[in-house]
Amino acid sequence: MNQARLRQIFEELASGELAVEQGLARFLAGSTHDLGHTVLDTQRELRCGHPEVVFGQGKRPEELVDIARALLARHDRLLVTRLSDEGARALCAADARVRWHPASRCATVVHPDAAPGVGRVLVVSAGTSDGPVAEEAPITARMHGAHVEELRDVGVAGLHRLLAHADELHAANALIVVAGMEGALPSVVGGLVDRPVIAVPTSVGYGASLGGLAALLAMLNSCAAGVTVVNIDNGFGAGCAAARINRLACSETR
Repeated sequence: MNQARLRQIFEELASGELAVEQGLARFLAGSTHDLGHTVLDTQRELRCGHPEVVFGQGKRPEELVDIARALLARHDRLLVTRLSDEGARALCAADARVRWHPASRCATVVHPDAAPGVGRVLVVSAGTSDGPVAEEAPITARMHGAHVEELRDVGVAGLHRLLAHADELHAANALIVVAGMEGALPSVVGGLVDRPVIAVPTSVGYGASLGGLAALLAMLNSCAAGVTVVNIDNGFGAGCAAARINRLACSETR
């Protein structure tokens, strides 16, 4: 169920083509879809502005194919995160439209007539090793309707690389800042801009980084105002949050 389908139900109710009981039945019938192994939330787009996203980890290939087909029958796009190679191969074999992003372990489908991204989300990543998470974030934001740009390899070990992009930092509606090691980059960015900064700690680093815990704690204790933090390696969560902020900013400027 999306806004177009709901509008159609309302129009048929208003014209008298549809009885109230029939309209209610159609609305309720569109709320979930039971596949046996999975119950899909088919009204997620109506409530939240984007279709349900599939977390691929732990799902069997045949389950992923069932879920993807059911979602694409109702929506013009699909995002699957944390896919195994086996799951990705199954999806690609089942639908030629699937695009596999191996670094971030995401798979996407975008309808050719889908609307282009709006606004501006900027993803800033510290180092090349942060790449998988830094790729998951912009893919997610784009799939949630945002226009996304990226600055890669601009960590604090060479701060001049970041400062050379001051205009781009200030032009974004929301910024996602991805860093491992000591996690200092979001604090630096947060001290330069008046925009929301979403910090993403990665599990990149030597032993004392504790699998990203050091970066997480550093970001949570940032002295820069306006920095919020998602979970370790959670590029998806950051991308979703940034896209919602961006959508709100775009709606306020209309």
